[in-house]
Amino acid sequence: MGIRRCRSAAVVLALGAAALTACGGGDDGGEGARNAPAPTTATQDGGGSPGREEGSGLRGRTVVIDPGHNGGNARNPDVINRQVDIGNGKKACDTTGTATNAGYPEHAFTWDVSVKLRDILTEQGAKVLLTRPDDKGVGPCIDRRAEIGNRANADAVISVHADGAAPNQHGFHIIEPALVRGVTDPEMVEESHELSLAVRQAFRDGTGLPYSNYRGDGDAIDRRNDLGGLNLSDVPKIFIECGNMRNAGDAAKLSNEQFRERIAQSLAQGLKNYLS
Repeated sequence: MGIRRCRSAAVVLALGAAALTACGGGDDGGEGARNAPAPTTATQDGGGSPGREEGSGLRGRTVVIDPGHNGGNARNPDVINRQVDIGNGKKACDTTGTATNAGYPEHAFTWDVSVKLRDILTEQGAKVLLTRPDDKGVGPCIDRRAEIGNRANADAVISVHADGAAPNQHGFHIIEPALVRGVTDPEMVEESHELSLAVRQAFRDGTGLPYSNYRGDGDAIDRRNDLGGLNLSDVPKIFIECGNMRNAGDAAKLSNEQFRERIAQSLAQGLKNYLS
């Protein structure tokens, strides 16, 4: 399994029957964004960047960062639309993702945030892997993204996204795995919920962004059973929709370099809080 931390099974029981149903919604960027899909892969060890204080708070921990989508997906529809097994059905290999009205693409946003996050975590002592080596390729497929985290026996996996919902919808939310009998492991579901709570708090504190007003029943946590990246994970994993790229206020923040640094710092704090 690879799950390092053990908590009470009460969380699993609390998930209950609601964990067996998927939540619907907008262009949610997970495999998520109701757009187009893709395969390929390469994992990558992180390297630090100047200007951040080195530490050892995460030494010995392995974190996998999954930047949603990829820059070459839109040019390769045959590849990304190929159906892959997600444990309880079939789904497209990957999607193109969404974009702001000004044209800033989700794949570029997720890549930039993920690289920033990698550098922060690496300097705190973590071993960090990315599910793709750049923002020019295709994929990898959603099943392969899950496999990368499993093979690394990761302590935590976070998939970085931004949503493409209606313009009047705003805020961030976390997507966590539902309990799917015979597919997802209850302990993984429990630990993923703990990871959700830690990241949600740190993200709100660090960015000031509000909880989503359209997903998560007011608590910014959306539990789903239709995402292969979650269904196929053996280790604690969540998706985060960092905001809605089709909302003018969210888009202005997500398009800002300094704000993306705040996002990365907030995600790093949430992961550290979970892993400490």
